[in-house]
Amino acid sequence: MMKKSKKLWHKNLYKSGLSVFFSCLMFNSFAQVDPRDIRKENFKGDIKLDVRDSKADWGPYTPKRAPLGAPNILFVLYDDTGLASWSPYGGAINMPTLQKLADRGIIYSQWHTTALCSPTRSTLLTGRNHHLTGNAAITEGANGFPGAHGRIPEQTATIGQILQDNGWSTFWIGKNHNVPEQDVSSGGSRKQWPTQMGFDRFYGFIGGETNQWYPDLIEDNGFIEAPYGPEKGYHLSKDLADKSIQYIQNQKATNPSKPWFMWFCPGANHAPHHAPEEYIAKYKGKFDGGYDAYRKWVLPRMIAKGIIPKGTELTPFNPMPPGLAAAGDYVRPWDELKPDEKKLFARLAEVYAGFSEYTDAQVGRIVDYLEKSGQLDNTIVIYAADNGASGEGSPNGSVNENKFFNGYPDELSENMKLINKLGGPDTYEHFPTGWAAAFSAPFKMFKRYSEYAGGTCDPLVISWPKGIAARGEVRNQYHHSTDIVPTILDVCGVEMPKVYKGVQQYPLSGVSMKYSFTASPDAPTQKHRQYYAMLGTRAIWEDGWKAVAMHVPLIGRGKFDQDEWELYNTNIDRAESKNLAKENPAKLKEMIAAWFDEADKNLVLPLDDRTAVEQLGIERPSEEAVRERYIYYPHTAPVPEGVAVNVRGRSFKILADVEIKDVNASGVIFAHGSRFGGHTLFIKNKKLYYVYNFLGIKPEQKLVSNIDLKPGKYTLGMEFERESTGKNGEQIGKAKLYINDQVVATGPMRTQPGKFTLSGDGLCVGYDSGDAVSGEYNSPGEYKGGEILGVGVTVEKKQYLDLEQEAKRAFRD
Repeated sequence: MMKKSKKLWHKNLYKSGLSVFFSCLMFNSFAQVDPRDIRKENFKGDIKLDVRDSKADWGPYTPKRAPLGAPNILFVLYDDTGLASWSPYGGAINMPTLQKLADRGIIYSQWHTTALCSPTRSTLLTGRNHHLTGNAAITEGANGFPGAHGRIPEQTATIGQILQDNGWSTFWIGKNHNVPEQDVSSGGSRKQWPTQMGFDRFYGFIGGETNQWYPDLIEDNGFIEAPYGPEKGYHLSKDLADKSIQYIQNQKATNPSKPWFMWFCPGANHAPHHAPEEYIAKYKGKFDGGYDAYRKWVLPRMIAKGIIPKGTELTPFNPMPPGLAAAGDYVRPWDELKPDEKKLFARLAEVYAGFSEYTDAQVGRIVDYLEKSGQLDNTIVIYAADNGASGEGSPNGSVNENKFFNGYPDELSENMKLINKLGGPDTYEHFPTGWAAAFSAPFKMFKRYSEYAGGTCDPLVISWPKGIAARGEVRNQYHHSTDIVPTILDVCGVEMPKVYKGVQQYPLSGVSMKYSFTASPDAPTQKHRQYYAMLGTRAIWEDGWKAVAMHVPLIGRGKFDQDEWELYNTNIDRAESKNLAKENPAKLKEMIAAWFDEADKNLVLPLDDRTAVEQLGIERPSEEAVRERYIYYPHTAPVPEGVAVNVRGRSFKILADVEIKDVNASGVIFAHGSRFGGHTLFIKNKKLYYVYNFLGIKPEQKLVSNIDLKPGKYTLGMEFERESTGKNGEQIGKAKLYINDQVVATGPMRTQPGKFTLSGDGLCVGYDSGDAVSGEYNSPGEYKGGEILGVGVTVEKKQYLDLEQEAKRAFRD
């Protein structure tokens, strides 16, 4: 009877919703807004023929001011950091700024996230569960379902919008991974960009990651180049701190009484792990014992600091269900590694640690500025991470993380050649899964796995000298990333409106944590239920009990109904080490039902466990239809890969209409990608070159013309003819280099199965932005000594010569 009533209630609600929807639609179609009615309702002055006889009313036009004494908010959000990483939590990575803030505030031991970047950040922006924001996974994995479309909907106003409307200046610095991939372009919609989502200023990068030495930068709504290069000391973390201080200084110069909200999102600790050598050197030898030893070393330290309860035991490195090895997420035992592997793996951990501490030092520069300028006392500093440590470096680690996203294995001998260059511009590294598990101790698994705390339990420190009396205390209340927005609103004395800009809002999914500022460490939590779902993995926590469905994602097998559910009591077993499912079948059944209830409310289904390559390859709707021919012109902003021509898995041709005026003309005609994967057409030493850089593997695949180029007008180009698919998904075939209609070089070639890079490094004509694709030239390698009229790229099946004639017409008409 209950089920029938519930179904009937849903049915009536659905009908009612449709009725309201169509009523509103009809009303909006026919009703007209009369400005006289608005004036009558809002204007309290007096209007006569002559302004001298009239009385003004500034009420409707006066900007809203924040409450008197309202705090500033500095929210520092790291990436890919497990609970056992940082020194305030007992970890080996020294974080002086974080420790300083922890000593002046509160350390949270049970703060959780969604297990992945874009979803967590959407909850921190909106206070709603990630499926309600359309962020079931990262934006590159968006799909056409209500909880997975990758666009933050109008029903979930952001914290930036609410604070901006209530008198705060709002700044977003660093990473934004919440813009649909197809909108990250010069001509794309800006609707989901930060400055349209409630932020006055934005400086950073849009996407999952970027090269820390050669970042893909955006300021406000436009693409820009970095102000200087690594040879002059550039690093993105430093640049972001510089810009943060500048923005606050500029704001205080004109509006000294106005509070501000800054979301500071560095590239750390996401791959690529890049840091100055002097910071990496601080950790020399500190990880030589290996990740097994690190877990055993760090747990007692976490217990001593009160982060983990006494008696907590280490869980196995990973549960190893069938298929985990196929997913590439197992851990290789340290004592079974070769000496070179141990040396490489330890060095990769040193780089990660140096990257984290160096970025903390840059945050310290911001904090020092706030202290010197008298702002720190009334600034709430929230310092956190968005998910557990990342296992995307595979069991073997990598000097080029792009291999992971192309489903391509690393090779030890190749990696060892670069061991002394790790952390610098020549590498794009990521440590192996063993360190991901170690830095997420004492829990099972790591980033992407939402069922266990290794993927979701993350550091969180909150400091507010004026508003929090606690100093260096630990709080054990259970909380989630959805709770941050309610906390900020509560502390600032602002409410989330039920209707925002005419749109009915989804209720906040989180609860305020403000009560914990004054609560005892073990006072009852005011949060009672939280679901988890990520890439097929899922769990639910309710009043200390936690049910999890162990699922192996990223191997595309589905069979979710066959997953075995486990049950844990986290009140007495924080590490989730003792499965109580057999002893408590009724409780497990109750918890599973609760998960499906939350899944229904939060638009979670369908579940998706497909591989990264499969998800990254989904064709998504954009303002431009997918086409077979693309025309590009010189010196425009780089075209991001999400909207550039897709040459993956197919034959393709590149044609450029070029005039050579100087006998020594040289430079880049076309480039897409970086030294870690990409391709480029250029002139050097009077020769035409084409290089396809396959995942940074040396030697570069190279074609060089057998004749010299002289002054004149040319159609220059290349053609790749796909013949077969390799064992790792790479395309194998032949390439030809053309000058006009003459073949001037040929050779075998293989092309990548996945994207050139997740860090940006878009398609360029006439130069190569950021990091150079080929070692044959230095970035930007601008074309000089002539003119490029345009470059065409085609993925059609027509023959080269037909297109050569069309290219001449297209570029010269």
